[in-house]
Amino acid sequence: MTNKEKYKQAFSALHSPNEMNMEVEKMKMINKKARFRVAAAAIMVGLLMVGGGGVAYAADIGGIQRTVQLWIEGDQTDVTFEYNTSGTYQMSYQLKDGTTEKREGGGVAIEEDGSERPLTESELLEHLNSPEVEYKEDGTVWVYYYDQKIEITDQFKDDVCYVKVSNGKETLYMTILYQDGWCTSPHKYQMPNSLQ
Repeated sequence: MTNKEKYKQAFSALHSPNEMNMEVEKMKMINKKARFRVAAAAIMVGLLMVGGGGVAYAADIGGIQRTVQLWIEGDQTDVTFEYNTSGTYQMSYQLKDGTTEKREGGGVAIEEDGSERPLTESELLEHLNSPEVEYKEDGTVWVYYYDQKIEITDQFKDDVCYVKVSNGKETLYMTILYQDGWCTSPHKYQMPNSLQ
C-alpha cells in the first residue's frame, strides 16, 4: 500500500464541514416529515373519535347539548343549550313570531387566590336568568326578570333608574344608567358613581 492510498484510507472517514451540515439538514428534514406524519395520523384518529362522540351526544341531547327552560323577556322558554368546558355556551330558542334566536357567551370566575377558571354550566345558567334591560326601537325601556316585564321608560331621573325585582326567593336592587349599563345587588341600590 502506498502512502497516497494510506492517506486516502485514513481520511476517507472525515468529511468537510459543508458535507456534515448537509447531512445534518437532511436528517432533520427526514425527522420532521416522520414526526409530521405521526402527528397528522394522531390528529385524524382524535378527530374521528371526537366526531363520533359528538354525533352520539347530538343524537342523545343528554350530555353536552340539552334542552333547558329559561326566562326570556318574561316568558319561560325552551332553549337548546350547549355548554363547553372552556366556560362558553351557545343557545338557540324560538321567538313568538317563529324565528329562531341564537346567543352565545361565556366567562370566567376569579378565585380567592386570584386565578381564573371557566364558569360552570350552573353558573352560566344562573347568569342567564339574571335581570335584563332592553332598549326597544320605539324608545321604551324594559326590565325582564323571571316572569316580570317592567317598563321603566319614565322612571329615569338624570339618566338613572332604580328598580326592585324579586323571583319569590330572592330580591334584587337594580341601578340602571340610561344606555350605559346596570348592576344588581341583593342588599341595596348602588350609587351611579360606583358603577363607573
